Amino acid sequence: MERRTDGGKPGSMEEALSVIAELGGVIDRLGRENAALKHRVHLLCQRIFGRQSEKDRIDPAVQPLLPYFETAAAPVAPDATDEAGAAETVVVRRQKAHHGRRPLAADLPREEVRLEPPAAEKICPGCAGEKVTIGEDHTLTMDYRPAAFFLRDYIRPKLACPRCQDGVVQAPLPMRPIEKGRPEPGLLAHVVTSKYGDHLPLYRLEQIFLRHGVEVSRRTLAEWCGAVGDLLTLVVEEGIHRELLRSPYIQCDDTTLDVQLPEERGQPRPDHPAIRQGNMWVYRGAGGEVVYDFTWGRIREGPERILRAYRGYLQADAAPTYDALFNERRDLIEVGCLAHSRRRFKEAAPTAPERCALVLAKMRELYKIEEAIRGKPPEQRLDVRQTHARPVMDRLFEIIEASGLGALPKSPLADACGYALKNRQALERYLEDGRLEIDNNGAERAIKPVVLGRKNWLMAGSEAAARRAAILLSLVNTCKNLGMDPFAYLRDVIDRISMHPRNRVHELTPRQWLKARLAANAAAKAA
Repeated sequence: MERRTDGGKPGSMEEALSVIAELGGVIDRLGRENAALKHRVHLLCQRIFGRQSEKDRIDPAVQPLLPYFETAAAPVAPDATDEAGAAETVVVRRQKAHHGRRPLAADLPREEVRLEPPAAEKICPGCAGEKVTIGEDHTLTMDYRPAAFFLRDYIRPKLACPRCQDGVVQAPLPMRPIEKGRPEPGLLAHVVTSKYGDHLPLYRLEQIFLRHGVEVSRRTLAEWCGAVGDLLTLVVEEGIHRELLRSPYIQCDDTTLDVQLPEERGQPRPDHPAIRQGNMWVYRGAGGEVVYDFTWGRIREGPERILRAYRGYLQADAAPTYDALFNERRDLIEVGCLAHSRRRFKEAAPTAPERCALVLAKMRELYKIEEAIRGKPPEQRLDVRQTHARPVMDRLFEIIEASGLGALPKSPLADACGYALKNRQALERYLEDGRLEIDNNGAERAIKPVVLGRKNWLMAGSEAAARRAAILLSLVNTCKNLGMDPFAYLRDVIDRISMHPRNRVHELTPRQWLKARLAANAAAKAA
């Protein structure tokens, strides 16, 4: 049908209805685009200005829609033998705990400061006799003495026969961590712990040293970190890595890391930027061992190389990188992350608050069950999960399936429901084994030191520096997970590694080092 153009008006009723329908479609499309853009702006504002915690906060507007009120006090049935209280309902309210001051550490060194009264007050005004001590009060305070540099002077006398004037002997110098270098193991351990444990950039460490009257350039500090990384590479690759592969499950995650390309320093070109983005991966075992690894991009070669000899459960975030790995490796069993699924429903909540609230309420029940059995034996955890968590999980996916049917295509709710339904088998996997975790938060916590460090030292100076950083991060964070002091461990291992047999390098992992120290302390106490 031809459309009349005189005066811009439609020529007939059919033409007018066609224009109206066309405009209605345009309005619907623009409405969906506007809603998507508003949702994106909301997510960006939430990430920049909102709460970073993932703990659920129930919207008061949707709370009445939930099957129960979580804020209500739980009624406790009275004793059946108490006739007077048979018709009463006792409400238990949790009282706020008052912790007060924490006691000071009892094993810290003490310096006594005696405060005596003036001499005149020590004489009794009634009889002019000298007063005696009848008791004393102790008031503990805490002070700080800054760490100090010191020089170690190795004195090696030369001995010779005064008659023969021959046969000069002299004790050899001990093995040094850096050949012909001046830093001792304690200083190297301090630099590594400061950068990779406390996230201090080297320029700030350079300024701290300068306040102590010691001038060490950040370039020299970087060379020291690189030397320690090379020195301890075998401890990670042949020690911690092997301990990791013996874990019943491994959690995996990654984050980006900028790397400076040495050949482009000072020569920025539009087609060859001086900075290239890589990825730092983390693999965390059940016992706390963590291994970091660097790759150029989020590629499957990284997990394939690290997990080549592993057989068991792998918990990850369902990224496409892992798809081919799980398809080709039947000995790798995928475990999903409920926290990732929960995150998607929290992001979709502004667009569909009622349906997302129901899903999040069921997820909250699952996490409460996990909180109750945390630290219990695997057999007990499995029994509780099968008895209590399995029905909740089944009901959860019933709600998700119903929510997905009514969701608009490509909406945030449809995306959240699609992710959960696609990965249902992996998300339910933790119910089959009491050793597994409900989410991948262990790996996410292990990747946080990289994120915090990246905000401070910004980038790695080269690909080799990024790989050395992975070695040092593995050592420092494994120590932290095992409750050890990274400085004490590194100082001892750096001092011993040069003389330690290579075929026994596994004895220098943080776990074996801690075990040896505990055994030595127990033997010393027994003696």
